[in-house]
Amino acid sequence: MNAVGDVLLDFRDVHTYYGALHVLKGVSYEIREGEIVSLLGGNASGKSTTMKTILGLVRPGEGTITFRGQPIHNLSTNEIVKRGIAPVPEGRRVFPRMTILENLEMGRYTRRAEPGWSDELDRVFGLFPILKERRSQLAGTMSGGEQQMLAIGRALMTRPALLCLDEPSMGLAPRLVEDVFDIIRTINEQGTTIFVIEQNVSMALSIAHRAYVLQMGEVVLTGSAQALVENPLIQKAYLGTG
Repeated sequence: MNAVGDVLLDFRDVHTYYGALHVLKGVSYEIREGEIVSLLGGNASGKSTTMKTILGLVRPGEGTITFRGQPIHNLSTNEIVKRGIAPVPEGRRVFPRMTILENLEMGRYTRRAEPGWSDELDRVFGLFPILKERRSQLAGTMSGGEQQMLAIGRALMTRPALLCLDEPSMGLAPRLVEDVFDIIRTINEQGTTIFVIEQNVSMALSIAHRAYVLQMGEVVLTGSAQALVENPLIQKAYLGTG
């Protein structure tokens, strides 16, 4: 486990609306350098809205979001990515008519003027040897698990301080889910802080240091991953063991 450092992302008293619909209701999260933090909850709990709000795709109606001590809640998505936050979106969203290598090149778009392309590419190919083997293959012809690896690799090409993953297990076979979560743990061990939004509570808690549980746009539980695994409410509602 990495040593936990200073607060990297501070999501403070955030209210987010879609028109008259009040989705996030005074939500606060804190992510420290070196952590894996999971955000858990069912459908319509506000998990994906949290991700969209962090990335500037939705503006908070109230509250603040700071990254490395600087406010980001009024910045464009492009600027937020430049600051060091990289998304792996729900459903992967690779560019199907581009090759694997071209998809990875797109990940470098916000940093295209900087050196280091080969270093980042070597890191991604080290994590995902299959991407190196198939770098000329069209992304649309890959399996769901391979596309998830490509989506993570593309995000890593931005050299992020914080990697945000939205439902990385969605649509994957159980064996592939384990592989993906093993890779997420490895990326964290290499020094990248991770925020993972996930419905697969068991898998998410197996790699997280801490977690928050969101229901109807409000945080109802928070604590260490181990404490939440042992919490009777979590066991009954999400793990089927209570």
